[in-house]
Amino acid sequence: MSIDKVVPSAADAVADIGPGSSLAVGGFGLVGIPWTLISALLEQGADDLTVVSNNCGVDGAGLGLLLEHRRISRVIASYVGENKEFGRQYLAGELTVELTPQGTLAERLRAGGAGIGAFYTPTGVGTMVAEGGLPWCYHPDGTVALASEAKEVRTFHGTEMVLEESIVTDVALVRAAKVDRAGNCVFHSSARNFNVPAAMAGRLTVVEAEHVVEIGDIDPDDVHLPGVFVQRVVELTPAQANEKDIEKRTTRPREVTTS
Repeated sequence: MSIDKVVPSAADAVADIGPGSSLAVGGFGLVGIPWTLISALLEQGADDLTVVSNNCGVDGAGLGLLLEHRRISRVIASYVGENKEFGRQYLAGELTVELTPQGTLAERLRAGGAGIGAFYTPTGVGTMVAEGGLPWCYHPDGTVALASEAKEVRTFHGTEMVLEESIVTDVALVRAAKVDRAGNCVFHSSARNFNVPAAMAGRLTVVEAEHVVEIGDIDPDDVHLPGVFVQRVVELTPAQANEKDIEKRTTRPREVTTS
């Protein structure tokens, strides 16, 4: 019996994501983000979303589009990044933001996918990450409306460590370079970033694939994410597969040498 997880379109893949859903979204900056699935979700209209991602895109691109259209109410991320609207909404009290150390965020997602409820890490001990008081939401007048609570700290092997809860989301949206019809994924270079832990954390994981191949075409040793974590696959068109913007273009004059 064949397993085929490919769905007709991105619109079909996100059609049942409801208001108030939590999403784990792959990518780092603009590298490896699920452009097409984000656009489809924007068109679909779900709002009051909680988004777990390394960052929230940039102004006018990626998750930044959902942010600009006020579809996101809460973000769990490691930094604000190059998104001025993200920073504006946060400081204006329009958005709840739970800033989390980057490695801790990746492990919280991975642990959620692995069925681990919580874990201890030395990252954040002696700071507001562990002691509480990080502003998650502001009042419009700039005062803190909601702050993080203190976390449990214990000593293991002579090192103090803070307890961090894992993350499991309703849906995960990720992008892969090559996916077979059973959902086994291969990511290209740095696009692997947060896509693997994000995919693991979702109860329903949707992958947009630059190339879809038949089952058996990917060597098992080359699989970065097993298909057991994937429920839906969207095959991108060549134009969609080539949509890979650069977050910040920096160039220098070409040096001309003479012999």
